[in-house]
Amino acid sequence: MDGAERQASAARARQVAHALEEEIVLGWLQPRERLIEEDIAARFDVKRHVVREAIAELERMGLVERVQNKGATVRMLSPMDVRQIYFVREALETLAAQQIPLPPGPETLAALTDIHEEHSTAVDRGDSRAAFRTNIAFHNALFGACGNPHLIELIRNLAQKAHGVRSYTAADPEHLAKAKEDHRAMIEALKAADREKLVQLCRDHLKPSRDAYIAVLEQRSGRVV
Repeated sequence: MDGAERQASAARARQVAHALEEEIVLGWLQPRERLIEEDIAARFDVKRHVVREAIAELERMGLVERVQNKGATVRMLSPMDVRQIYFVREALETLAAQQIPLPPGPETLAALTDIHEEHSTAVDRGDSRAAFRTNIAFHNALFGACGNPHLIELIRNLAQKAHGVRSYTAADPEHLAKAKEDHRAMIEALKAADREKLVQLCRDHLKPSRDAYIAVLEQRSGRVV
């Protein structure tokens, strides 16, 4: 395989990983569901080695794990894992919200407003994939405004690791409508230079996905865990 072929293979692997990531977040691939290389290769019309690269990328992201005698499966986070991840996410994201200059520059507000409109359009037309991607873009732009690249990187990495937690809410119309309203309120808090409101919105915005995921696991186990 020459250099051009390797680049093309890597690009295709990223595309497959991108698509599978969305399917995990949207609950189309459920926790502990097996990722069968032959089926994925046939579905995306790619070679097996491309699928293996894609799965390896998902494993690096924390969305997939390899289980002995089962191969790769969608990772199931325990309630304790989720609580601990979201405890850190809340600390990091509220810290970033406390660092965003208020009032923010017009370019920040313009970027957030444009992304919010794209997200709202995706929600209104029921496009779950677009809603997922524009939601990520909104939060990247919001927390990116804090100006601390190290904090931004930690927030993005941990949010990515928790993608699977959203599998019970990311395609739910009620949850999407709530997220859309939260984003609008965050923009209004920025415009009003209301830091206390912004921090509280960022804190509360994390709760629905966390609580829904834990509730499903507890219901399945028949106990509070």
